Amino acid sequence: MKSALFLTACLFALPAAAQDDAYVDSNTRAILYHELGHALIDLMQIPVLGQEEDAADTLSALLTVWLWEPEAAEALAYDTAFTFFYDSEENEVAFWDTHGPDEQRYFNHICLVYGADPEFFDDFATDLGLPEERADSCEEEYELASDSWSVYLDEILPEDPKGGLIFSAAHTPDNAAQQTALTALEQEIADLNGFFSLPFDLTIHFAQCGEANAWYDPQTQDITFCAEFADHLAGQSDG
Repeated sequence: MKSALFLTACLFALPAAAQDDAYVDSNTRAILYHELGHALIDLMQIPVLGQEEDAADTLSALLTVWLWEPEAAEALAYDTAFTFFYDSEENEVAFWDTHGPDEQRYFNHICLVYGADPEFFDDFATDLGLPEERADSCEEEYELASDSWSVYLDEILPEDPKGGLIFSAAHTPDNAAQQTALTALEQEIADLNGFFSLPFDLTIHFAQCGEANAWYDPQTQDITFCAEFADHLAGQSDG
């Protein structure tokens, strides 16, 4: 399990520079978890009953509480939730989109994290406004999500490594936010390679894309994290 990397669970309690670094770091890791979900669904032919984006969001929340010590998981979960909240304020709801509404993603994320350990994450759920009506079902939602993903993740535990995540930096960071994202990707990929034993190689590219985005491409079977996404995250934390 990872040790606690963050000194506080609340973004706004930190000085401005630390806010930027922690926020960009946390969300880079959460986005990687999300895109890894898409990759595993495709490459392991995992059936998805519902929206694939929801399944990828679910894996991101699960890896947050599985891979990190509780205090650090809480800090990462706060930062991820803030991103969904900021996105809900910045973006109009697009009901045609493959992603659910940002506000719903916000509450789904909080619920899954809270459901993993309702006693420990009680303040987290309260601080972020999770209604009691939803909180009552979160432990069951977490258990269902955990059981569902574990069926497939148990197949790739590091007993007989055959492949792994490969990091490719095609862009040299232009600023501190991009450097934070690049470092977070390098660290997280190394840690995930100790947690998973993939039956295939999967490359994660850090690249300049012309847009603030990240994606898994089923045609090339790789993940791209755009440097511009780090800039976007830094702008959110400044705001």
